[in-house]
Amino acid sequence: MAKSNDPFAELSMLDLRGKQSVRATFKLSQKAIDAIGLVAVHMGIKQKSLFDHIIEDHAALDQLARSIRIRQFKQLDRKQKTFVLSRKTIEALTAISETYSMPRDALVEYSIKKLESVIQSEKIRHEDRKKLAGNLESRFNDILSLYRESALTLGKDDPFCRHLEKLIDHMKRTTQDVDAFLEKSKVLEDF
Repeated sequence: MAKSNDPFAELSMLDLRGKQSVRATFKLSQKAIDAIGLVAVHMGIKQKSLFDHIIEDHAALDQLARSIRIRQFKQLDRKQKTFVLSRKTIEALTAISETYSMPRDALVEYSIKKLESVIQSEKIRHEDRKKLAGNLESRFNDILSLYRESALTLGKDDPFCRHLEKLIDHMKRTTQDVDAFLEKSKVLEDF
């Protein structure tokens, strides 16, 4: 039988169904809810994709289920939160939950805890970015001084000055973009 060049020929209804979005409600700690929101917003990842990534790995989820201490989980102050997940992710959660007779909420809570190391490393990187942004501002001021000196020496219409002007405009936009990113990243400081 000849192989088809049609990229969709291999897709089955089950594959398509696994990508289907469904809503699921979990009782989670505020810290877990904040973590999933923070990572999604800060890194520009949809929450559904984030859940797919942290939950869909059956082997990791299985290993996690073995390590959960259900008594500790039950002591957490939790509240309900609804998320959109893929059907495949829900099925993975349900399968592991049934295998270990464990609430899906516990699996989700402890899966999200894996994000804390990502958040902590991003928090450190955020501090580094703030320091580097200070250097960026200093360098921008150096270029601005060079432009002023060049304009006095050569005149604003000199090709050298026009090129520096373009550089300054580009640096202004870049500085604004960096400042906006740093402002958006401030949520990391309080986590």
